Amino acid sequence: MDNWQPWLRLHLTQGLGRGALFRLINHFGSPQAALEKRGEWVRLKGLRRDLAGQVPSETDPRLEEGLHCMQQCQAHLVTFWDPDYPPLLKTIPDPPALLYVRGILAAAGRRLAIVGSRRPTRTGLAWTEQLAAELSERGVGTVSGLARGIDGAAHRGSLAGSGETIAVLGCGIDRIYPPEHAELFRAIAEQGAVISEYPPGTDPLPGHFPGRNRIISGLSQGVLVVEADCNSGSLITAEFALDQGREVFAVPGGIDRPTSRGTNQLLKDGAHPVTERDDVLGVLWPGYPDKNRVDVEPQIDEALPQSAQDVLRQLDTEPRNIDELAGKTGLTPMELSVILLHLELHGKAEALPGACYIRGSSALFH
Repeated sequence: MDNWQPWLRLHLTQGLGRGALFRLINHFGSPQAALEKRGEWVRLKGLRRDLAGQVPSETDPRLEEGLHCMQQCQAHLVTFWDPDYPPLLKTIPDPPALLYVRGILAAAGRRLAIVGSRRPTRTGLAWTEQLAAELSERGVGTVSGLARGIDGAAHRGSLAGSGETIAVLGCGIDRIYPPEHAELFRAIAEQGAVISEYPPGTDPLPGHFPGRNRIISGLSQGVLVVEADCNSGSLITAEFALDQGREVFAVPGGIDRPTSRGTNQLLKDGAHPVTERDDVLGVLWPGYPDKNRVDVEPQIDEALPQSAQDVLRQLDTEPRNIDELAGKTGLTPMELSVILLHLELHGKAEALPGACYIRGSSALFH
């Protein structure tokens, strides 16, 4: 913990940004040396003349609080100059100098960033969880921003598949945002890593999130946008990905859905379309996917009546209207209503507005 104090003192210095921190370390060789030779800072180009006077003292309450917070959070620092700093992240135009980490941040690995709408469709949520779980089973981790909607679904899917997932925050490592993701936050820290470039105590301010997005794409070989409107922050992540030389993927959606406008535009602009796991694997890691795999129909509970099994086979993550189900199964609307209610009560079907149904969560991944 003591060796982090010099880094934290520099990071808490008002007016000392990433560029200045890089100049100091590259010139003096270490944070301790930079602090001991503050009188020489005025000789460095690009640094404010009064910057050395802004460094907090060793007894500054902010410093003590920051170190105490890291200890309480069981967090640690990874710096740009450490051997375990992710090498892929070093290649971006403006890499973070410091990363506060909760959990284990592996230096390298197969990773896909998955981002999207905070208000996605039910189909988008279920599909994202399933894709992330399937990727994790193939050794591909996910990176996202712990936000509501698609981000959370990506993290949950990787956790379900016992794979690595990394959450990049737009606030301090001690802040859980959004607060309803507290349990997910802790699970990610146990199975993967929660990281931030902001010092402990930093609030989740709007201006922090674009910078957070460059780290999400920077840690990954590619970025997948599942659902996004035209003004979505997810498209900013896609722009960072292009600037960083990463592959961009998008999930096509219905032309009548607002959350498909951004993804469909990405596809027009040349993004790789994705409807299944191998669409990602085949682009990023050619030869890695099992080209000879056979898709297996989801298992059906044999204890269900034959009519209920027939209905369940017609349900997937795409909404099916009750009239469509009636035509597929030959059942009357009255018979269907009874069967669907039974499936709902057992979590095998989920009702949507407009007399539509999708496969329920207890049957989705069987």
